[in-house]
Amino acid sequence: MLELESVSLSAGGQPILQDLNFTVVPGEMVAILGVSGAGKSSVFQLLIGEKRATRGSVKLDDYALETLSPDSIQKYRRQIGIVFQDFRLLPKKTVFGNIAFALEVCGEEHLIAHRVPELLRLTGLEDRRDAFPHQLSGGEKQRAAIARALVHRPKILIADEATGNLDPRSSRGIARLFKKLNEEEGLTILFSTHDFVFLSETLPRVIRLEDGKILFDRPQCSLEEAFEGIL
Repeated sequence: MLELESVSLSAGGQPILQDLNFTVVPGEMVAILGVSGAGKSSVFQLLIGEKRATRGSVKLDDYALETLSPDSIQKYRRQIGIVFQDFRLLPKKTVFGNIAFALEVCGEEHLIAHRVPELLRLTGLEDRRDAFPHQLSGGEKQRAAIARALVHRPKILIADEATGNLDPRSSRGIARLFKKLNEEEGLTILFSTHDFVFLSETLPRVIRLEDGKILFDRPQCSLEEAFEGIL
């Protein structure tokens, strides 16, 4: 379970996040929405340990981030899968190689032969395993990035504008993959988006931020309400 308790974040004396309180239970899909500068990326930076809260506590199961040493932070981050808008694939490695690399750097080469083909099947990339990033469509690149993020069987997948560079058809495909991962694999997913298609396909719980505060937190929310004042 993920818990934020009275979390605030400041930089240079200026408040970025103010008194955030919410809990995400295993298997939930949650969208964190807001205009640019509302605090979405800062929440994700706290969750992956890039920043530490100025006040309050961020907890994932037995991990309390404010108490972790640098070594412990690295162990914690293996509980989190991260997907970015710009894919961040290694250009000189194939799809298979990009996924396998995440295991290689952790000294887990013995898992490659089983885990990588498993992820290729899960993300629909079996026939693209030997393709390089420049040979992939945008949707295929993001599927490869998602497969890589899942390689350590994380408890939570975090996606910051995962479909920001994709066309509506590819966006719909990624949304359906997220839905599959959530419903069939039981994966907890937190994401931000400005994409109507993505939100309409995933139907998540919506936490709306405004000026670093929670404006509302709703298990069901219309697209109009979710994006009011954003688009």
